[in-house]
Amino acid sequence: MNVTAAANFDDQIAFYKHNGWLITDLFDEGFAASIKSWVDDVQSWDDSGQWLNHYEATEHGAQKCRTEYFTPFHQSLRALLCAGPMLDVAGKLLGEPAVLYKEKINYKLAGGAGWDAHQDAPAYPFLDQHISCMVAVDDANQENGCLEVVSQHHHELIPTDSRGCIPDSVVATLDWQPVPLRAGQTLWFHSRTPHRSGDNKSTRNRRAMYPTYNAASEGDLREQYYAKKRSEFAQHQQDGAENNGRVQISLIDDFRGKPVTK
Repeated sequence: MNVTAAANFDDQIAFYKHNGWLITDLFDEGFAASIKSWVDDVQSWDDSGQWLNHYEATEHGAQKCRTEYFTPFHQSLRALLCAGPMLDVAGKLLGEPAVLYKEKINYKLAGGAGWDAHQDAPAYPFLDQHISCMVAVDDANQENGCLEVVSQHHHELIPTDSRGCIPDSVVATLDWQPVPLRAGQTLWFHSRTPHRSGDNKSTRNRRAMYPTYNAASEGDLREQYYAKKRSEFAQHQQDGAENNGRVQISLIDDFRGKPVTK
């Protein structure tokens, strides 16, 4: 495992503070292969009800599009996300010790849908300081739907539309920058950094793991977050709410995936 040199990290912190995002190389090829193997494990899990699996309808049939709340059930991924260089970098970018707030794997398999432009902060209740990281499990490029970000636009919230996304009229005024990553690289971004991603139009899967961290001074809120999410999703299903042909997998309605019909 390669950890970013401390002598260089001051410059990286300055870049992050200025732009609202940062790429780091924390893992060598061997460790990146281990991460891929661990994600393979989680991807194979059935719907036990302990972790949360989400699905979308694609031209290839129903596909798993996300798994979250998996760290209690996978020792290696728990160690990766809750200790070591990941937690260390999160703390340095937050400016104080960090704790894991939530975790998810977005699979974006071949034919899978992308996410409309949004900021994460409206979907993350209970706290003020949080930072997310995209851990590239597979190589990510524009063809298979890599993340796109807007630099220097992380100091305030943008008013949202009815779905909690950035309105199209604002999206058109922003300078969107694709951020391709090779497997094992990590992209850190502020919870107010605007971002989006395209559909996977390739024949290759583009899986990515997204841990989100908050400042430890605000408390360990992970269980509180997931209790709220489970409650809201249960109410959503009970009400039979429709999302105009989309499946909602976040506390905002940013995912473009289509629901699986039973």
